[in-house]
Amino acid sequence: MADLLSDDEIATQLPDDWAREGDEIVRTYEFDAYLDGVGFAAAAGGLAQEAFHHPEMTIGWREVEVRLTTHDAGGITEADLDLAHRLNDVQE
Repeated sequence: MADLLSDDEIATQLPDDWAREGDEIVRTYEFDAYLDGVGFAAAAGGLAQEAFHHPEMTIGWREVEVRLTTHDAGGITEADLDLAHRLNDVQE
């Protein structure tokens, strides 16, 4: 099982445009068109499967909300921050 990060570790390592909400980190990605968001979600799903770390994703009109937590650890771990950084790279 992965180790939970401290509040200070989370605050200093949280990627750009992500926020902490309780035991999750959250970001809403915005797009010019609905299908751009769907494409992002598909790419994010591939990265998540590769990392064997699966986020909650909500696809809306021109946006995708991503929520990360490590369920078996009961909070935020390095796996969450690593995947968040990788997702930011997809959007660039």
